[in-house]
Amino acid sequence: MKKFLSILMMAGLVGLMGTAAYGAEEPAKKQKQTPQKLYLTPKEAYDMIQKDPKHILFVDVRTPAELLFVGHPVGLDKNIPFKYIDYSRIVTTKKGKKKFASWKNPNLVQQFDEALKVKGLTKNDPVIVICRSGDRSGMTATKLYKAGYKKAYTIVTGFEGDMNKKTHRRDLNGWKNAGLPWTYKFQPELFIPKPTPPAGK
Repeated sequence: MKKFLSILMMAGLVGLMGTAAYGAEEPAKKQKQTPQKLYLTPKEAYDMIQKDPKHILFVDVRTPAELLFVGHPVGLDKNIPFKYIDYSRIVTTKKGKKKFASWKNPNLVQQFDEALKVKGLTKNDPVIVICRSGDRSGMTATKLYKAGYKKAYTIVTGFEGDMNKKTHRRDLNGWKNAGLPWTYKFQPELFIPKPTPPAGK
């Protein structure tokens, strides 16, 4: 009996160690937080992908323009935008600020489902989501969790990182600032055709 309990304790310890191997601290910003609390630093995400690339779906949820002009991580499986932007129209927010018109991707979860299927994966397999600084990836991971995804991770500082209040640049953290591989290379297979905006958007 003692031997059996010892085995159980060791198995539990190994499980905890495996979980702890990847786990950034919970971000303070609400938009970055997720119910499942699966947070990664860029380096943790990179290491995780390098160890088992065939069994992980790696998705960037920024707009296609961001990937083209700012760059994107090497090794992405797909670009599935959290929202789309209409650069031909400027609107005024409730707070009186001007911005380009935008609308959320109505097919977000469906497109993740399709990307999983193409790679031969299921909702039980790890999905890693990245955006500019962690807001959109956090909100996407939350949507995926609600849709039954068991391991939807968010990279908490994103591709460019958080804004530095002193320099007003994104030079604090993020994938690029961590020195991880990235590229400007246009890879048409990453992108999904932009849908028609909903009425009134």
